[in-house]
Amino acid sequence: MSETPFCRDCLTYAASRFSERCAACGSPRLLRHKERDSLSIAHVDCDAFFAAVEKRDNPDLADKPVIIGGGKRGVVATACYVARTYGVRSAMPMFKALKACPHAVVIPPNMEKYRIAGREVRRLMLELTPLVEPVSIDEAFLDLSGTERLHHGSPAVTLARFARRVEGEIGISISVGLSYNKFLAKIASDLEKPRGFSIIGCQEAAEFLADKPVSIIPGIGSAAQARLSKAGVTLISHLRDTSLRTLFEALGRDSQRLSKLAWGEDSRPVTPERETKSISAETTFDTDLRSFEDLEPILWRLSEKVSRRLKVAGLAGQSVILKLKDREFGLTTKTRSGLPPTQLAIRLFEAARQLLKSACDGTPFRLIGIGAADLCDGAEADRGDLADQTVVRQAHMEAAIDRIRDKFGAAALQKGISLRKPQR
Repeated sequence: MSETPFCRDCLTYAASRFSERCAACGSPRLLRHKERDSLSIAHVDCDAFFAAVEKRDNPDLADKPVIIGGGKRGVVATACYVARTYGVRSAMPMFKALKACPHAVVIPPNMEKYRIAGREVRRLMLELTPLVEPVSIDEAFLDLSGTERLHHGSPAVTLARFARRVEGEIGISISVGLSYNKFLAKIASDLEKPRGFSIIGCQEAAEFLADKPVSIIPGIGSAAQARLSKAGVTLISHLRDTSLRTLFEALGRDSQRLSKLAWGEDSRPVTPERETKSISAETTFDTDLRSFEDLEPILWRLSEKVSRRLKVAGLAGQSVILKLKDREFGLTTKTRSGLPPTQLAIRLFEAARQLLKSACDGTPFRLIGIGAADLCDGAEADRGDLADQTVVRQAHMEAAIDRIRDKFGAAALQKGISLRKPQR
C-alpha cells in the first residue's frame, strides 16, 4: 500500500496512487512515500508548544503573534508561527523580539499548564507503543516496530491517526518525522512544520544529506563548525570526503560517530528511560549585577531550587556547575567535580560559591545558574564519614526545613542570605 497515498485529514486511502487530493475530503495533505509502510522510528514534536497551549485556551489569540517569555531582560521561550514571520525566534532576547514584532502579545510562561498538556500527549504516545523516549516536555522518539497488527496499519498510518487525535483531544498540533533511525527521524520532523509529516527512507538518505550543512548533525556546534570550516568542510558531503585524522583534529573523540551520522548511520535504540544528565536552575536579572555580594544571595536561592529538584527526583550530584551570562550574552561555565554525592542546598552552594567568587572580576552579568551533574542514586547522598561528620547534621536540618515548607509553604522558613537585596 506504500504507493497509495493516505489522507492525513480524513484518514482514508486515495483512489489512485496518482491522486493529488483526497477524493473523500479534498485535502491535499496526502502521505506518500515508497518506503512509507516499512519505516518505524519516529520523532514527534509539538508545534510552538507553549504558544499553542495558550492559543488553545484563549481563542482570541488565534491569529495574533504570541510570544511566551517575560520581561525586557528575559528571552523568548516560544514564539508562535505568526510571530516567527516577523523574525522572532526561541532564545532571542525579549528586547530584540519586541523590536521585530512590537504588537506581539507577550505571555509569561505557565509551566504547570504546559506540563499537563505534555503529559496528555505522552499518554497518547504510550497507547501506540511502550518504546517512547522523551526528549523534552514537548518531543519524543517512538519505535513502532511490530505494531502493525495491534493498530491495523503501518507505523506511518498509526502516526497520522495519532496526529489527528492530538489535535482533536488536546487541541494542539504536532509534526512527525519518520525514518529508519533517530537521527534522520529528528531531521524529518523539522522539514514541514507546523502540522508536518515527513519521511526519509533508506534509499534516499545519503543523497538527501549530502548538500546539508554540517550543523545539521547533533554534536557539531558553532566551535566545531568553525574548526571544520578552516579545513574546508561546510557540507556533509565534505565531511564524508575528509580523512578521519582531520576529523579527529577538529572534532576529537566523537569524530567517528559524527562521521557515521554523515552517511545516515545511527544505531542508537529508542529507550523509554532517558538518563538525566543534570538538574539545574537559573534566573535572568532585571538589571546587570557584577558584585559577588549581589550575586551570592541569588546563588543561594537557586541552590535551594536544585536541591529540592534532586530530592524529588531521588538523585544526587557529584559535580556542581556554575553558569554566568554577561550583557553581551557571552557564556561562562565553571565546574567543580569529584564531590561526595549530595542533595543538600548548603553543599551545592558552598561549591558554587567558590566558583562564583573566582568569576566575579567586575564583569556585569545578566544571568546566573547552578546545576548538579554526574548524577547518581539519591540513596548514596550525604552519608558522611570520619573525615566529614557535619554532613549528617546538615541533612537532618534540611529535612526538617523541607517538612516545614511542605506544610506551610516555601516562604515559611528562609535563611537570612536569601533576603539580602542587591546594592544599587
